[in-house]
Amino acid sequence: MLSEIRITGLGVIEDATLDLDPGFTAVTGETGAGKTMVVTGVNMLLGGRADSGLVRHGTRRARVEGRASAVPRAIVQQAEDRGGELDDDELLIARELSSEGRSRAFLGGASVPVSVLGEVSGDLVAIHGQADQWRLLQPARQRETLDTFAGKAVLVPLQEYAAAYKRHREVEAELTELTTRERDRLAEADLLRFGLDEVAKAEPLPGEDTELAAEEDRLAYADGLRTAATTAADALASEDLDSTRPNDVLGLLALTKQVLDGEREHDAKLAELADRAGELGYLAADLAQELSSYAADVDTDPARLSVVSERRALLTNLVRKYGADQGTVDEVIDWTKRSAERLAELDGSDERVEQLTGELAELDAKLADLGQQMRDARIEAAARLGVAVSEELTGLAMPHAKLSVEVHETTAGPFGIDEVEFCFAANPGSPARPLQKAASGGELSRVMLALEVILSDTHPVPTLVFDEIDAGIGGRAAVEVGKRLARLAEKAQVIVVTHLPQVAAFADRHAVVLKSDDGSVTTSGLVALDDDARLKELSRMMAGLENSDAAQAHAEELLALAAERHKPRRKSRSKG
Repeated sequence: MLSEIRITGLGVIEDATLDLDPGFTAVTGETGAGKTMVVTGVNMLLGGRADSGLVRHGTRRARVEGRASAVPRAIVQQAEDRGGELDDDELLIARELSSEGRSRAFLGGASVPVSVLGEVSGDLVAIHGQADQWRLLQPARQRETLDTFAGKAVLVPLQEYAAAYKRHREVEAELTELTTRERDRLAEADLLRFGLDEVAKAEPLPGEDTELAAEEDRLAYADGLRTAATTAADALASEDLDSTRPNDVLGLLALTKQVLDGEREHDAKLAELADRAGELGYLAADLAQELSSYAADVDTDPARLSVVSERRALLTNLVRKYGADQGTVDEVIDWTKRSAERLAELDGSDERVEQLTGELAELDAKLADLGQQMRDARIEAAARLGVAVSEELTGLAMPHAKLSVEVHETTAGPFGIDEVEFCFAANPGSPARPLQKAASGGELSRVMLALEVILSDTHPVPTLVFDEIDAGIGGRAAVEVGKRLARLAEKAQVIVVTHLPQVAAFADRHAVVLKSDDGSVTTSGLVALDDDARLKELSRMMAGLENSDAAQAHAEELLALAAERHKPRRKSRSKG
């Protein structure tokens, strides 16, 4: 439960702290004093949307802090997993909102995404206001309410049903895709088979196109290559032996070495140069021999050139059809691998269709069985819920009002085969009509409160916050609302923002939001009231005058009535 709420810089509130205890706390104040900001602040702690316009004028940021005690271990673990920790066995939850619209959230002192607050705070606090009353008119919310009341009888099969329904949608979509695109699949398969056959007949080898290009180049220029090699070999080692002076490289190098050798003994440098001339002679002789061998080996076979050219043309055609960016045979080979896999997939579509059809039939049967289980449980729970709410409405000064819960069978959807509708009749002679058409604002408030009292046993939340849930209610009905909120506070911490003295009188604690003379809220704007101050506040709420004798007398009567209501509870507590 919440032990403290502190609000700074939010709306008209400059700085206010509300200390909380178990039981029923009422928050009151004059119109515009900022009491609704208490609910707005709690909503921010729950990860709700926050408008930068809520930041107090002249303030850079608004901040809301909440301290929660007796926090479930699962929530503590979530905080610790994100680097947070408890402070004196309490979990600090905080939210900041800058005037520029930036929002930050903190859990146990650690900075976390705002969404995390929604994940953990929702298990600690539930807010109910006029917006929630109108949401109750939505069919989805009515179904959720009935399912919560029904408990495991619906919620357990619903979880299994939801998973089966999701799978059913997936199978149905895949099956539709396969059957409606059958013509396209057949055309794609034919194209793949044609391409794979064409490539298979050619039997391309990795890197073959590069090797053939080099070979074709050699064959096409064979004569020029042989002539160049022969001319170079002759220049290195001429076969003309009649010349009195060497006319080739080998001869000239030999002559050079011979001349230098004649004088080498007179100078070491010249001897070194002579040796280098000899080395060049050896190298030139080797080069001449290799050039001669190359010239002899050059292939000038025109038939081979024709074969290579034809093969290259065939591979080029394949690359143009099935290659990719680089335009190589290797890409064609990769295409065949992918296409073979795709063809196998397409050829197996008939088998897949058969498999999916069988799975779909199984899912249909499963959904029908689970849907009927939920329908039976909902019908049984609907009867009990209608009776329970009607009994609560009797206690809320609506003795003749009846709520009935209708469960209509419909086509299978994500939540079963039912549509749930709350119907309401305010008087015995009135026919039951849909709640949204039959209930006024005040009646809807009481239906909402009745549901909350009933659901508190089946879906408990440690702290319940009510914002103007008593709107449109007055007189005896307001007294009964106060009694029900007090009863609800026996099971949960209840915080109520109210404008009705009949409701506030039943609270265990009473806090008021006070305005200063200039219309702003002081730093101590949320003030806990003692008995005398409470009597004055209730008088003000009744007559607008704190010192009215008649109003004070009426306020004393209300407090006495509330005290009588509390006696059994206090006695039972003292015995415990």
